[in-house]
Amino acid sequence: MSRSSRTRSAVKAATTVAAATAVAGSLLAATTVTSSAAPQKDVTSQAKPTVVLVHGAFADASSWSGVVKRLKNDGYPVIAAANPLRGVTSDAAYIRSVLDSVHGPIVLVGHSYGGSVITQAAAGDPDVKALVYIAAFIPNVGESAGDLAAKYPGSTLGDAVSPTSIPMPDGSTGTELTIKQELFHQQFAADVPAPTAAIMAASQRPVTTLALDEKASKAAWKDIPSYAMTVGQDHNIPPKAEKWMAERAHAYTVTIDKASHAVAVSHPAEVTDLIVRAARDTR
Repeated sequence: MSRSSRTRSAVKAATTVAAATAVAGSLLAATTVTSSAAPQKDVTSQAKPTVVLVHGAFADASSWSGVVKRLKNDGYPVIAAANPLRGVTSDAAYIRSVLDSVHGPIVLVGHSYGGSVITQAAAGDPDVKALVYIAAFIPNVGESAGDLAAKYPGSTLGDAVSPTSIPMPDGSTGTELTIKQELFHQQFAADVPAPTAAIMAASQRPVTTLALDEKASKAAWKDIPSYAMTVGQDHNIPPKAEKWMAERAHAYTVTIDKASHAVAVSHPAEVTDLIVRAARDTR
């Protein structure tokens, strides 16, 4: 082999070694970056529990829209569940199935009758780290929403609803209640703009009398840290009843004196702040 041939072979070999070294270095660097970044991603995801929102009677999941927007902007995974409003036992079973679909810690939030549902649905679920009650019922075992609403004077709901007979799944006849649309604004959402309240009235979901009369069989607030928002202008649940229930549950409590029953619609920022407080306390 000539000298020039040997030189070209040496250069080619050196170039090949250099390229292989560079590729190996790049792969090593990529592996190092990936392995150091992965734990940070896991920590970030674990720091944000999933917030599950459960609406109450005469409402639907859209009543949480302002809260959902703010929570998602803060990076929280959110589910606004559709509460069937048929009965505490069956509604709680449905919400429990929603909870079972979530991986990781949960902050469970209930408004109004939704408080009765989350109180039963969360019982014995280790993933539920906090309960948040928004102008809500917080029943003990053996208590119904109707019992608690009648504990103190102040509710005018009975005069504002219209009953309708409905077929029940077992073939019997039941009764469901709807707030009369012309009374909805004052009864349910007095501090919400009238056009918005009119839409809420038209889209409200009826609740069965069974749901309001069925007594709780479990009380998750006895084992799970609880948070409550009470309001001063509630015509569905007497404000004194809300405060009494929150005190009994030893809940961290925030009160908005001039808010209506529809406080999640009229004060979404304050409701979100309380939920975030609960979420941060779970870390």
